[in-house]
Amino acid sequence: MSLPLAYADLCAAADRLAGVAHRTPVLTSQQIDRRTGATVFFKCENFQRTGSFKFRGAYNALASLDPTQRQAGVIAYSSGNHGQALALAGQLLQTPVTIVMPSDAPTVKQSATQDYGAEVILYDRATQSREAVTQELAETRGLTLIPPFDYIPTMAGQGTAAQELIQEVGDLDFMLVCVGGGGLISGCAIATKHLLPHCQVIGVEPKLADDATRSFQTGKLQRIEQSNTIADGARTPSLGQLTFPIVLELVDDMVTVSDAAIARSMIYLWERLKIVVEPTGALAATAILEGVISQPGARIGVIVSGGNLDVQQVPKYLAKATPKERKSTKLPLTWELS
Repeated sequence: MSLPLAYADLCAAADRLAGVAHRTPVLTSQQIDRRTGATVFFKCENFQRTGSFKFRGAYNALASLDPTQRQAGVIAYSSGNHGQALALAGQLLQTPVTIVMPSDAPTVKQSATQDYGAEVILYDRATQSREAVTQELAETRGLTLIPPFDYIPTMAGQGTAAQELIQEVGDLDFMLVCVGGGGLISGCAIATKHLLPHCQVIGVEPKLADDATRSFQTGKLQRIEQSNTIADGARTPSLGQLTFPIVLELVDDMVTVSDAAIARSMIYLWERLKIVVEPTGALAATAILEGVISQPGARIGVIVSGGNLDVQQVPKYLAKATPKERKSTKLPLTWELS
């Protein structure tokens, strides 16, 4: 099957990102290895510029435009991380950026996007289509649209995360990747299957936003118009026209995890790896930490996709875990909720 994205696209993206994007660290934990029975490598994109893997795709997309397009400006829709990433990329490449964001996007992501110099336009996700709002603004203002996932330069840039992980740690049996619109897993699947053809690529979604899993299982594109999962980066209504065929062709399996499990894993990563991870950033790790994927003896790569945590939401995240499960994380008593 001919796919819209090739490994050569990732290599070109890696060249553009060299010296601009951070080569993020890979962390390990003996305690997590004992808990899972596997050897687990966490590719920490929460340490990437703007706090998520999205900077890779955003910068590559912007750098791929011709000077006239960059001078006129670009626009994108985003729940937060793509918006922040594109805003910084625009700052670095002297390109005006407009971001269409849902009004309920985390405040920390709205503020950060504005702080990077972008114009933020809010919409009501319950009554408005982000695609329609963005397209109208693009046409009215003469802006180039930079989609957050269903766009070859975006996918290529995002795939460099898996490319770097494999270059650093070598052989892997499994690659676990969170899934929203499919841009990250598409790029990571291209990298993984090129470098390690035997390695299984597993997508991880919230149960409350399982459109990609159902699409994978049925072979037909499924949609969820609204989801209230705490993993806000995975609330994308569906896979894209470009990402869907890549997922069908190269991804080996898809699994889902509950919001309670995501919250527990996020807190566990805070405690054990001593890193700040947002709910969506903990998605892939949740599959292995909660035993949804159990592969004793395997070498497993996990993409930690982001760390843009809205601290005002921490009480809600803590409340997602049952008292027994929350106790198992050994949180300070002052964090317990009544």
